[in-house]
Amino acid sequence: MESSNNLKENPHSRLNILTGEWVLVSPHRTKRPWQGKVEDLPQDNRPVYDEKCYLCPSNSRADGDTNPNYKESFVFKNDFSALLEDTSDGGYNENDLLVAKNQRGICKVISFSPKHNLTLPELSVPEITKVVDLWQAEFANLASNSWIKYIQIFENKGEIMGCSNPHPHGQIWAQSDLPVEIIKETERQRKYYAINKSSLLKDYLAVELEKQERIVFENDAFVVLVPFWAVWPYETMIVSKKHVQNINAFDAKEKELLAETIKIITSKYDNLFQTSFPYSAGMHQAPVNDGNHTEWHWHMHFYPPLLRSATVKKFMVGYEMLANPQRDITPEYAAIRLKELSTEHYKSKAQQHGTVTA
Repeated sequence: MESSNNLKENPHSRLNILTGEWVLVSPHRTKRPWQGKVEDLPQDNRPVYDEKCYLCPSNSRADGDTNPNYKESFVFKNDFSALLEDTSDGGYNENDLLVAKNQRGICKVISFSPKHNLTLPELSVPEITKVVDLWQAEFANLASNSWIKYIQIFENKGEIMGCSNPHPHGQIWAQSDLPVEIIKETERQRKYYAINKSSLLKDYLAVELEKQERIVFENDAFVVLVPFWAVWPYETMIVSKKHVQNINAFDAKEKELLAETIKIITSKYDNLFQTSFPYSAGMHQAPVNDGNHTEWHWHMHFYPPLLRSATVKKFMVGYEMLANPQRDITPEYAAIRLKELSTEHYKSKAQQHGTVTA
């Protein structure tokens, strides 16, 4: 077997132990000049309150409902839900070639803050802890519906990630079937647990903490790392040190530490290119109302697209769409870059607290 040192120079593939899929890593390509697409940065001059925003306090939403004059985080059922609660059972099958089945679900929107011009890294730890509180409450509430099998908590941040409203918010989708990524992660974790009688991510985390090559941040309850198999240039994952199945297993202190962890990694992202860093992020946790999933270990993925600067985006094209994902900069390099960044957000305190709009 080759030395791991050769992974810094030679093209190679890495296994994603959570999904069983592979990513091609080509570290020698980082020297190539960039003459491709350069993104335009959106103007970040949002006011503290926008009278046209359907997420701001006291404003009307698209369905005619009025938001309360909320002071912390706020959740409501999505006015344009991708899944509907009253969808009937059923489907369609023609010769096992044209196959479909109905999907039932509940989609919610969670506004992280009443202030229109802030993002998660600009909130305080107590403010983010309030968001975690609401995530827990919504998880418990949605799981009380016996027909719901999975609850996906996530956030799309930034225009280039398809975010339709700049007000700081995330989403919660609960559905009657398991989504594809959860099916893959469940199977891989179940097989590992059956053989080793321990959590796949707990054992993986122990290796990463010993090597310290891809660790970005850790506190008493959580670790931020760049996964060995990362696909996106600055992809990270938060893993709980404690083997738990879902977010509701975290106590008051752990919720505060999770809020701290989220604030630190998102601040580092913004500091990397001195911009409000776009990403898709979401928790992966055990299915609900589906038996005992002892094998599952809570974690949270961050998939940011920026590659070389605030204006150069990583695209999944060609070989990556037709064969498998590929990356140039190594996860080890990305971890070093992120680790060395300050945890203090680059924006001024005046901007953070809404006294200026630029």
